[in-house]
Amino acid sequence: MTDTLLTLVPGEIALAQLQAIHGGGVRLALDPACRPAIEASAARVQAAAAADAPTYGVNTGFGKLASTRIGREDLATLQLNLIRSHSVGVGEPLSAPVLRLMLATKAASLARAHSGVRPVVIDTLLAVYNAGLVPWVPSQGSVGASGDLAPLSHMTLALIGEGDFLVPDPDRPVGPGLRRPAGPLLREHGIAPLTLQAKEGLALINGTQTSTALALHGLLAFEPVLEAALVIGALTVDAARGSDAPFDPRIHALRGQPGQIDVARVYRALLAGSAIRASHRDGDDRVQDPYCLRCQPQVVGACLDQLRHAARVLLCEANAVTDNPLVFADGEILSGGNFHAEPVALAADAMATAIAEVGAIAERRIAMLIDSGVSRLPPFLTADAGLNSGFMIAHVTAAALASENKSLAHPASVDSLPTSANQEDHVSMATFAARRLQPMIENVAHILAIEWMAAGQGIEFLRPLRSSPPLEAAQALLRAACPSVERDRHLAPDIAAVAARVRDGSAGALLRTLPNLPALWQPA
Repeated sequence: MTDTLLTLVPGEIALAQLQAIHGGGVRLALDPACRPAIEASAARVQAAAAADAPTYGVNTGFGKLASTRIGREDLATLQLNLIRSHSVGVGEPLSAPVLRLMLATKAASLARAHSGVRPVVIDTLLAVYNAGLVPWVPSQGSVGASGDLAPLSHMTLALIGEGDFLVPDPDRPVGPGLRRPAGPLLREHGIAPLTLQAKEGLALINGTQTSTALALHGLLAFEPVLEAALVIGALTVDAARGSDAPFDPRIHALRGQPGQIDVARVYRALLAGSAIRASHRDGDDRVQDPYCLRCQPQVVGACLDQLRHAARVLLCEANAVTDNPLVFADGEILSGGNFHAEPVALAADAMATAIAEVGAIAERRIAMLIDSGVSRLPPFLTADAGLNSGFMIAHVTAAALASENKSLAHPASVDSLPTSANQEDHVSMATFAARRLQPMIENVAHILAIEWMAAGQGIEFLRPLRSSPPLEAAQALLRAACPSVERDRHLAPDIAAVAARVRDGSAGALLRTLPNLPALWQPA
C-alpha cells in the first residue's frame, strides 16, 4: 500500500476509486460522518436480539431453518457456526485485486448503516485491506443468490482468525502465493480477530460483493485490451490498404449509436495522415472492404455500449446494500432479496458477449490479412510462401481462441439450480458469470497479439510508404517486443511478449496521443 489515503463515503464511491482499490494503490479510511448511523443501526439489532419476537438471522436459523428459534445464550455461537458451516468453497483462490474490491465494497456496504453491525466489523475489514492482507478465498462455490455465501464466508473466516491468508511466495512471485493461518498474521499486524455478535456473520456473507468484485475485475482488465483492439484494428486497415470512408462521421450520425460514433471518431484520428491510405485513395478498384474492416465501428462500438452499461450496473452494485434482513432508521427490520445478484449476472453476461465479439472480429481480420486474394499482400504474410508457412498456423491459434470464447460467452444467468431445500429456488449464477471473464480476456489479448504481428508484417510489405504517426508508433512498439518475421521461426514467445503489451496498456496508451479523444469507458 502507498500513503495515498482514499476516504470511503458509503453510497458515493466512484469508478475511478474502485479502480484505485483494485490496483492496491491506496489506503482506505471511512468517512467519520457515517459512524453515528452505524452505531444506531447496531443498537437496533441488539435490541431485536434481546426481544422475544423472532427476527430472521438475528434469533432464528437461516434459509429453510428460518422458523427455528435460537436462545439468547446461543446468538453469538449462531453467527460463528454460520461462518464455519458456509466456508465450503473449492478451486483456485481468488486474486488479490478481487479480494481488495471485496473487502472495500463489503465495508462500504455495511457502513451505509442498514446492516446492524458494530463499527468494529467495518474497521476490521479496512484494517485487513490496509495491512495488505489477502484472505484465502476459493473461487468456486457460489450460485450468486442469498449472497456469495461460500466465498464471503472464507473471507470472514480469516477476519475471525480461523481462516487463512495468502502471502507472497519468493520462489514464485507471479503465482497466487502461499497459504498461511490467519491468526498469527492478524497478530503480526496488530489486528484483533473479530468476535461476531448478533447478525454480524450474516451481514458479512449475505451480499453480492464477490460476484461484483469479479465483474469489476473483468471490466478493469478488459479496458486496456479494448483500447489495444482499436489501435490494432486501425493498423490492419492500413496494412490491407482499406478505405477510411466507412469511418466518416456522417454515416454514424445517421444511426445515432453512441459507442459506434465514438469508435469511428477514434479510427479517423488513428488513420489521419497515413501515406499508405493517401496512395490508394484514387484509382483503387476495390469498391467495398470486408466487414471486418468497414464494420469495426458498428461491431466494437456496440460492444463498447454494452461495457458502458455494465460499468453503470456494477458501480451501482458496488455502492449498494445487498445483505438481508435490512435495518431501517424507524426501527423496522425487513427481510427482502437484495442479495440476489441478477443485475451482476446479466451485466457479466453482456460483458462476456462483448469480449467474445471483440476477439471474433479480430480473428476475421487476421484471416483477411493472410488471404492474398483479399488483402493483396503475400500469401500468409511471408515473402517465400511454400518454403515458409508464415502466419498460417498463428491464425489457427487465433481461431481456436475465438471459438473457445464462443462457448464461454454462453449466458450464465439463464441457468438456475434450486438450493437450500427449494427455499432458494431461483439463483443468478452471477459469480461464475463474472469469474469466466478472465480466461476470455486472456484469449482476446492473444488474438489481438497475433493480429498486431500480422498487421505489422503487412505494413512492412508496403514500405517505403508510412502509416499515420500514431500507427507508426504502434508499429515501433510492436518491433520493440518482437522482430519482423522474415522466415519461419518459433512464434509462441513473440505472441506472449506482444500479448503482454496488449494487457498492460502499452498499445492503448497510444490513444492518449490523439486530439479530442472521446471518453471510452466511464459510465455517463
